[in-house]
Amino acid sequence: MTTRLFVLICMALAISGCNTVSGIGKDIKKAGSAIERAAQ
Repeated sequence: MTTRLFVLICMALAISGCNTVSGIGKDIKKAGSAIERAAQ
């Protein structure tokens, strides 16, 4: 029982971590686009 709970918690953390990294990447891309537009 505790092994299943541990695996479930690890999977939940891995999934939430991936979403967070993906969100940071999108924010950086938007910031880069804004800088490019300002430079033109």
